[in-house]
Amino acid sequence: MDRVHELLEKANKLPLLPGVYIMLDEKGEVIYVGKAKKLKNRVSSYFHGDHLPKVAAMVDKVADFQVIVANSEFEALVLENSLIKRHKPHYNILLKDDKGYPFIRMDRHRPYPRMEIAARAQKDGAEYYGPFGGRSRTREIIDAINKALLLPDCSRVFPRDIGKDRPCLNYHMQKCAGWCLPGSDEADYRIRVEQAARILDGKSEELITELRTEMEGAAETLRFERAAELRDRIRAIEGLQNRQRVIATAFADTDAVGFRRGAWSCFTVLHFVGGDLVGKDAEMLEEPLEEDSEAVAELIRQYYLADGNTQPATILLPCEIDGREDLEKLIGEQAGHRVRIEIPQRGDRMRQIERAQLNAQEEILRQTSAEQRRSKTLEWLQKALKLESLPRRIEAFDISNLGSSGIVAGMTVFQDGKPLKKDYRRFRMRDQELQDDYASMYQAVSRRFQRYLDGDQKFSPLPDLLLIDGGAAHTATAIRALQERSLQIPCFGMVKDDRHRTRALITASGEEIGISGNQAVFSLIGNIQEETHNSAISYQKKLRNESYASVLDRINGIGPKRKNELLHHFRTLKAIREASLEELDVVLPRNASEAVYRAFHPEQEEEKECELPPALPADGN
Repeated sequence: MDRVHELLEKANKLPLLPGVYIMLDEKGEVIYVGKAKKLKNRVSSYFHGDHLPKVAAMVDKVADFQVIVANSEFEALVLENSLIKRHKPHYNILLKDDKGYPFIRMDRHRPYPRMEIAARAQKDGAEYYGPFGGRSRTREIIDAINKALLLPDCSRVFPRDIGKDRPCLNYHMQKCAGWCLPGSDEADYRIRVEQAARILDGKSEELITELRTEMEGAAETLRFERAAELRDRIRAIEGLQNRQRVIATAFADTDAVGFRRGAWSCFTVLHFVGGDLVGKDAEMLEEPLEEDSEAVAELIRQYYLADGNTQPATILLPCEIDGREDLEKLIGEQAGHRVRIEIPQRGDRMRQIERAQLNAQEEILRQTSAEQRRSKTLEWLQKALKLESLPRRIEAFDISNLGSSGIVAGMTVFQDGKPLKKDYRRFRMRDQELQDDYASMYQAVSRRFQRYLDGDQKFSPLPDLLLIDGGAAHTATAIRALQERSLQIPCFGMVKDDRHRTRALITASGEEIGISGNQAVFSLIGNIQEETHNSAISYQKKLRNESYASVLDRINGIGPKRKNELLHHFRTLKAIREASLEELDVVLPRNASEAVYRAFHPEQEEEKECELPPALPADGN
């Protein structure tokens, strides 16, 4: 605490100016780099209050920090990006240096240019297209274009090897125009290379239109061999149309960014050309330290400022980010053209974002098994609640009652993140005539753990974590029941929002622990709370139906079939009790209706029996 207090005092002396802060560990190594609009406010926030588990873990390792004051937020952004690239801090989000997305290189300064695979774009005078989705995909694209334009893909070097040997098998299979033959036309070769570049530029339609015009002209002048050659080339290029969607990825006019958290997090970029999806990049990440908006800003900065990466005209984001204008400027400067960053709210662009978000979520599901996701979720929950061990067995309690009657408790068990229904338990409150949720919770928890202490194997083993449906007072009541039995089990309440959805976990002292930042944990706690609530409700309904049945079973003429018909029609015993004879006649025959009516209205029968016969008319004599 002394260290944190000293760091807080140091942070409080910082200026309210933009800049970059550098967190250092005990060895003086950089573990985190961040930027701030106001250094004092941002840096001091790390050293007081509660934080998400990963932030808390980073703060625990901070021995000192440094700051660099900048002249503007834009300068701070540039400086932060430079420092992250230089130090690669452990707690910063870091995209992989080699994402495995190669480029196609074409050096048209050479006599016979070829398409080659390059790991990254360089400033060497050649033209680069891409990046594309892996070396095999890139080789596939090169082979398809070579085949369509009859360009060579052999190891011969031109013009050195022209005429030195017989043409290879590709020539005889009509996959190459035979550029190794004596008298091959270099000008024609360069025309085809130019056409290959236009295909890579995403201009196949324009090229096909021009070739079709040339073909028709050749046919009109009776150059049928040339027309046939152009026809075949047009067909080959048209055959690339499906591949063109992949080829055009590097020249997308719009990128839609998706970001989802779960057992892992996923950053996804969908590339669109003219509204059509042409490609996708995705990268799995461990839980980022930053909030979603900060994480997205950091990820797109790294992605679009990486060496050789291309930048579209528009980048769509799933959430608002700070410093959007500065980021637009920074990416635009590297791109050499204006880049707009937008956060759509409706229409086609919003649907593109939804698609990117869905892809990010599906990528998490695809690349992780259900067991891995559950394990990672429990690890996050352990860190968030500062538990000594992984909460593999979680037990939860909820109370259900109907006024002062039918007070019950439901206990559910989740083992390794999955419901273990055979271990569910239910409790009917004893010696409790009035509705009192705290007393009910105390009784249910007490009975469960007393049964364990008494050696009842049905109540073994103990849970790693106890969750109570309710607030701080409910949680304190459960903890009291544990302490009276000398049991130390981590216990937290599950609090709901105005819409009756799980909002957070809470301690007995009223300290809330947010879980909405991690979708997987949020879903797990929500499922536990819903399952426990349903367990308590279903038990209460079962007891109530048994009570209904016991009343109806005592009525002569009402067997199982008629009892079920009554309950199905009227739903509740109260509705049956209040039904008129005519309403009962809708379900039952008259004699059975009368029996049911008499059972619930005995006082009317007594009144009938007490009535005197009508008085005789007076004798006139």
